[in-house]
Amino acid sequence: MGAFRSIAIVGAGLVGSGWAIVFARSGASVSVYDADAAIRGSVLDRIEASLEEMRAVGLVEAVAPVLARITVADTLADAVRDADYVQESVFERTDVKTAISLEIDASMRPDAVVGSSSSGIPASAFTEGCRNRARFLIAHPVNPPHLVPLVELVPAPWTDPAIVPVLRAEMEAAGQVAIVVNREIEGFILNRLQGALLNEAWALYESGYASAADIDATVAHGLGLRWSFMGPFETIDLNAPGGVADYARRLGPLYHSVALDRTAPRPWSDDLVARVETERRALLPQADLAARRAWRDARLMRLVAHKRQTAKEAGP
Repeated sequence: MGAFRSIAIVGAGLVGSGWAIVFARSGASVSVYDADAAIRGSVLDRIEASLEEMRAVGLVEAVAPVLARITVADTLADAVRDADYVQESVFERTDVKTAISLEIDASMRPDAVVGSSSSGIPASAFTEGCRNRARFLIAHPVNPPHLVPLVELVPAPWTDPAIVPVLRAEMEAAGQVAIVVNREIEGFILNRLQGALLNEAWALYESGYASAADIDATVAHGLGLRWSFMGPFETIDLNAPGGVADYARRLGPLYHSVALDRTAPRPWSDDLVARVETERRALLPQADLAARRAWRDARLMRLVAHKRQTAKEAGP
């Protein structure tokens, strides 16, 4: 555990409860708040269930000590007033983010740090009016954050630059893999990369080149296998005898030609979405979505456990 010993989680849905696990398993005391009383009443049960699943695959040694470090606050002020760090994870809408940021700002310690789980809205869009705006920035996780460790740190133009390395160190102390986005850009890094793949997938499907299932298989059983432990630059560096420069010489013209083919991207039309929805529901009925999400999380847990073990075996 790093210097952030008292953590507040504002918004206790899937992302917020995952963040609670991240910090509590690292040894911090965590206070969780959600405006919805029903969510506040169920969050500890949901966290306990997740911890039990993690314990079964070796991602936590015991459930009780982690759970004991998490409490539920009755008010936002109670949650944040003594916190070293606040992780906000409310609904992804600028007006909602603005309102909650102002509420946090009114109750936080002036030396605390506030990270938002915003997936693509930059902090400058909703923290400008905060008196402590220099203490706010984006800390965008991948859902679920307690299983997928990446977190993007994106400062606003007015964020105190000294905060970024501190928060990066704290995230790494909590077991996350933090990256820094040097300046604001819509979608940050993760969703711009994901968006490029998604837009091409939709375009290929719309043009009839392959089924949704076969496009998924291309990633799950092809690209995704390498991408589970290395990124695009390392992938191509290893895919040509002479490394990345050799790869660029060989295949750069092909990728440039492909990029030129998408100079006028089309929105995902209602008809296109309906066609993919029909194919997906034939493969996975609506009633089975929750069970499939649980299957996904179980697979993620085993993958994370495997990566941790192989990292230990590889040594420093």
